[in-house]
Amino acid sequence: MKKLVTIALLLVSLTSFGQIKVNHIAVHVSDLKKGMDFYQDVLQLKKIEDPFNDAIHAWYDIGNGSALHLIESKDVPSEKSKVNHLCFSIPDMDAFVQNMKDRSYPFESWTGVKGEVTNRVDGVNQIYIQDPDGYWLEINDDY
Repeated sequence: MKKLVTIALLLVSLTSFGQIKVNHIAVHVSDLKKGMDFYQDVLQLKKIEDPFNDAIHAWYDIGNGSALHLIESKDVPSEKSKVNHLCFSIPDMDAFVQNMKDRSYPFESWTGVKGEVTNRVDGVNQIYIQDPDGYWLEINDDY
């Protein structure tokens, strides 16, 4: 209960500064090139300029002024849970699923059924895929 109250107070204090928005999400990758290939080719994210301009960072536009930061390090966590995931909404789920099939890129439903799309109770269609480091990503049509 104490933890819940602390989180609620934190959220109240943050909202007192105005509307909160996501600035960026950082993802720890073991191989920057593989990560870049996945996020550029499979998800078709647009690479944006990053101030580091080094061999361990890559930044991508994920909309509404937010960015995805890939950061290479060899110490990537070994266990990943589907509950902890990034979610990207897209306007054409059928085209995205077809792209996955054309690439023979594995995807699954929330329950883990390979090649199946989940239709949630709210009508949103979703699939789950993993990036080269095993992080889960939800792709849905809640556009």
